[in-house]
Amino acid sequence: MSAAVLGGGGGGPSDKSLKLGLADTLRLAWSDEDLRGRLQFVLMIFAVYALGVHVVVPVPGVDPASMARLLEGNQFFALLNTIGGGAFKRLSILALGLGPYITSSIIMQVMSLANPKWKQEMQEGGEYARRQQNRRTRLLTLALCLFQGFGLLQLMGNSIPQVASMHMGLKAAIVVFWMAGSMFLLWLGEQVSERGIGNGVSLLIFAGIVISLPSLAQILYSSALAGSIGWWQVGIVIVMFIAVTWAIVYFTIAQRRIPIQHMRRSYGTKSVGGHTSYLPVSVNMAGVIPVIFAMALIYMPQQFAAAFPATHPAHLFMMEVGRFFSPNFSQWQGWVGAAVYATLIFGFTYMWNAMTYNVEDISNNLKKHGSYIPGVRPGKQTKDFLDGVISRVTFVGATFLAAVALTQFVFPLIAPVQQLGLIGGTSILIMVSVALETMRQIEANILVKQYD
Repeated sequence: MSAAVLGGGGGGPSDKSLKLGLADTLRLAWSDEDLRGRLQFVLMIFAVYALGVHVVVPVPGVDPASMARLLEGNQFFALLNTIGGGAFKRLSILALGLGPYITSSIIMQVMSLANPKWKQEMQEGGEYARRQQNRRTRLLTLALCLFQGFGLLQLMGNSIPQVASMHMGLKAAIVVFWMAGSMFLLWLGEQVSERGIGNGVSLLIFAGIVISLPSLAQILYSSALAGSIGWWQVGIVIVMFIAVTWAIVYFTIAQRRIPIQHMRRSYGTKSVGGHTSYLPVSVNMAGVIPVIFAMALIYMPQQFAAAFPATHPAHLFMMEVGRFFSPNFSQWQGWVGAAVYATLIFGFTYMWNAMTYNVEDISNNLKKHGSYIPGVRPGKQTKDFLDGVISRVTFVGATFLAAVALTQFVFPLIAPVQQLGLIGGTSILIMVSVALETMRQIEANILVKQYD
């Protein structure tokens, strides 16, 4: 399955602005019987997800206090817990979340680009090719569930002796439960995509972050009451939260409009055409996908390190490499990690836009229909012009994504609370992007029904 399932990437020319207000959109959607049923189905799946977070897989010797210490000392675990709605902290059956599926989608997307046969198959194979790609992605997801499950237990064992001393049969049973939970989440996401509205997988990621917000707010409030941080720091964090949210909404709906002149045609006594329209190029065409891809890669060294015992040279080497991959503005290695993170976001943004925005097809379609960009000759000049515009717009979009993603590592510098950074840029970006994309789909359904 294409990585587009992660949501947020529009791909190609699209108008990302909303034509209706939020209240009007929800009111009209709820008044329509079909849309109301779809929305109710999505809410029901959210309830099932929230319930599943509290279905615990018993791990002997591990209590909530030890898990809290583990999350405070490991940013990767804390991020996994936040995106999963607190499932990892509770050692829920959904502890793995959708991480293995996201990683397998990244790998399959890159392999499809690198393998000419697969690339041609995806371009020409239609529905059959899409099913084959889905099958390969699911098989890889199962393999990654095994790898990441045992890796998480290995990493937990480095801090919790009871986990390290468990026999292999018990570890295998825990991983099987986690694997079942991850595949169940994937199935829920597919049901939302088919019977609900919006992208199911991205909506479940959205739901996981929203479920985590109350606990993160409680941590911030308790820290202020305990005196570990000042109320002025809480105020700055709230202001930054609002400012980052506003910036994300602004750049998500921002677009560069290219004027298109349509030739006038005569049919008997009637004359049609001759009007001017616009080709919208969204500033944030790739949505949240580059950030999710980059976020999955910067924590890979820690996951590979889990395959070796804590004292093994390979484990120590991969953990040291991980320090140069993880952004952290309090250490010089973390500054290198921030540069790596930003570079990955830039690379994935350009790669995604190049895959989804076929400039040559747009140029050929304009020429075929007798349309042109004022001041630009049809054909190669139009293609070069569009290439230049999209490259510049992509640079602005990638800069915005990198800046927003790095704000999550700035929040803990303002208020020294370990989990606070998790409500920063990345989480807000995912929530806002998924919410806007879902609202656009609801609005599109309303407009189509009104037109009919």
